[in-house]
Amino acid sequence: MNLAGRYAYAGREWVARKVVRLLGGNELELVHNHHNFAWKEVHDGEEVIVVRKGATPAFPGQRGFIGGSMGDDAVIVRGVTADEAAETVRAAQRAALYSTVHGAGRVMSRTQAAGKRNRRTGQVIRPGLVSPGMMQAWVKEKGVILRGGGLDESPHVYRRLPEVLAAQEGTIEVEHVLSPLIVVMAGADEFDPYKD
Repeated sequence: MNLAGRYAYAGREWVARKVVRLLGGNELELVHNHHNFAWKEVHDGEEVIVVRKGATPAFPGQRGFIGGSMGDDAVIVRGVTADEAAETVRAAQRAALYSTVHGAGRVMSRTQAAGKRNRRTGQVIRPGLVSPGMMQAWVKEKGVILRGGGLDESPHVYRRLPEVLAAQEGTIEVEHVLSPLIVVMAGADEFDPYKD
């Protein structure tokens, strides 16, 4: 697992730096958001393995990235420090093992969103709740250029990030709000060898 984690970390770093070069920009800061992972940590004097499924670390002073959807803002956050937080907040941080959300979170499954198709014939078995027109209208209204992206990743399938962040109030501080300009994802018709 640690080897896979290091591989994922290196891959994200390579992609981020490649995009910066393609855009002709300069890297000012690199913030990683390692989530759905397990870490060896010490809590209350005991070494434990913390599995953060749907979560990411947010230790005091630690920066992280929390994404919305392809048509919503994302944020760079920092875990609040002990001198910034009331005792009740510090207790909440400890109880959560210094974790926070890693994204807005789904309100419907991939199949609910995109429907069910026969993989061999492409025939619709059950239609989804999100249409291509709905997804395109959302990202167009936000001014986002979308390349690829399946209906299972439409903004319609996610909670709104401000509401999710409100539930984390006091334990993290939003440092930067990032608005998407271009979103590039694998398309709905991309072949995935692991699904066959």
